[in-house]
Amino acid sequence: MEDVRALYAERLAARRGAAERAGSRARWISNARLVGFGLAVALCWPVFVTDALSAGWLLPAALGFVGLVLWHESARREHARAERGAEFYARGLARLDLSDAPWGNTGERHLDPAHPYALHLDLFGRRSLFELLSQAQTTRGEERLAAWLLAPAAPDEVRARQAAVAELAPRLALREDLFALGRELGDSVAVDPLIAWALAPRRLGGTAWRAGAAALAAATIAALLVGSLSGVGWSPFMLTILATALVLALTHRRVDGVIAAIAPRLRDLDRLASLLARLEAEPYEAPRLRAARAALDHEGRSASRQIAQLHRLVAVLDWRRNQLFAPIALLLMWGLQVAFALEAWRARSGGDIARWLDAIGDFEALGDLAGYAFEHAADPFPEIAEGGPLFRGRALGHPLLLDSLCVRNDLDLDAVRPLLVVSGSNMSGKSTFLRCVGTAALMALAGAPVRAEALALSPLALGACLRVQDSLRDGASRFYAELLALRRVTEQTRGALPVFFLLDEILAGTNSHDRRIGADALLKGLLARGAIGLVTTHDLALCAVADELAPRAANAHFEDQLENGTLRFDYRLRPGVIQRGNALELMRAVGLDLGPCTKG
Repeated sequence: MEDVRALYAERLAARRGAAERAGSRARWISNARLVGFGLAVALCWPVFVTDALSAGWLLPAALGFVGLVLWHESARREHARAERGAEFYARGLARLDLSDAPWGNTGERHLDPAHPYALHLDLFGRRSLFELLSQAQTTRGEERLAAWLLAPAAPDEVRARQAAVAELAPRLALREDLFALGRELGDSVAVDPLIAWALAPRRLGGTAWRAGAAALAAATIAALLVGSLSGVGWSPFMLTILATALVLALTHRRVDGVIAAIAPRLRDLDRLASLLARLEAEPYEAPRLRAARAALDHEGRSASRQIAQLHRLVAVLDWRRNQLFAPIALLLMWGLQVAFALEAWRARSGGDIARWLDAIGDFEALGDLAGYAFEHAADPFPEIAEGGPLFRGRALGHPLLLDSLCVRNDLDLDAVRPLLVVSGSNMSGKSTFLRCVGTAALMALAGAPVRAEALALSPLALGACLRVQDSLRDGASRFYAELLALRRVTEQTRGALPVFFLLDEILAGTNSHDRRIGADALLKGLLARGAIGLVTTHDLALCAVADELAPRAANAHFEDQLENGTLRFDYRLRPGVIQRGNALELMRAVGLDLGPCTKG
């Protein structure tokens, strides 16, 4: 990690330096543009008023001004690109240090409180696992990573993602380019309206109608030339103008329907073509990457070239607004001609756009997991075991804890011993251990490396009940909210995969008698349906459930030590039942006066 940190710091400094130089150059060129424009205006006096200079003097001034405009645009883009590169590495350093600076996308919009584990394992939000992973800049990429983290993949798909992630991990330049180009693109193209436009029913006629419109435009120009250069008169030209007006009147609504959704996306299409071209230029070996790359081709045509062609069509559409070209555009029925070309493009390539955007999402999501693998090279890919249920982890840790603060523990669960009841005092590490285990499982089944020395697991349906609270608005108590979460866990046992449950302080919202009976029935029911899992409690009476189910269940605990009036925790998981609590010591530690009856 220190090598990665040094590399990120070096590249961050380089990108910031490049951004400063490009910004300075852009400001200088902007000033030069202003001077050039002033020079061109000044030349108008001797050219048009005093006739001291010929009009030819305006040509170099105009060409120089156009060159400065293009140079300025290039410098601005170079400046923006360097700034995006700097942001990419600044985010990377923030993730490595787990600092307060932004890491990535927080993904709150993907959070469904009714999901079996997303809320309970802090999957989305500020300082969440999703923010640690997600650097995708398009909607498709962010949605794809969220979907992978919200549902387990099949074993073959997990292994395919692992191979792809391993291949992408060292390709830092590609991931930086994806971030920078995707940041340019943003959400503007990867949205449903573009796909809806591409797949909409044809609005204009086919080849015959297009040929007829082209013939009418040619006839109009020919009639204009004949009327200007011969004595035939203007009658043919007027007839073609009337025919043109009639055609435009009959088709203007359909033409508007073709071009209205695509015309504002000129710059976005250029950026999309650049992003696609970058992905197409990279060689790939992993089958998952090769499949995503193959999705960018259709009948020998690359996606970047097809989008570039669409971009050119939209660009020439704007020629209608040029004051010099507008009269010619009217004679040629320019909007109609371009609309016909757009219809032909849609017929040929419109059905591919959704697939191209999905491929971009795949590359971005795989790149996000590869970024984590690159930044945490010691984290291994888990073994995906057939059969099961199985979860066997060695030195499990949580990726949202710094290594210096992360205490690692082992866990073995399978069909022979599917249940572990973990007791312990308050703040001893029970809930953190559950989140650590759950995070490892969901990352493993998404295709990512995990924070562990080793992990083997079978396909599992993860269900958790850790973060529950009452709701004044909904009129629901904490206990009722917990029951709803437990019901979601039990409902998962109807699915095809064995359930891996993580239950924190089970049924803590009711009395000891009901808790004991309810927990016993719930856990036995889950095990009877083939589930495996962990349960935490500070109620020692519940530890008897594990004794009754032995050897299919076992007890373990976290403990604390009182040293000179201070509670200390080592966060180590030990076998057996906790023998003492710490509630009274914690109450005294915060200054509560418990009276003489609690002393000793």
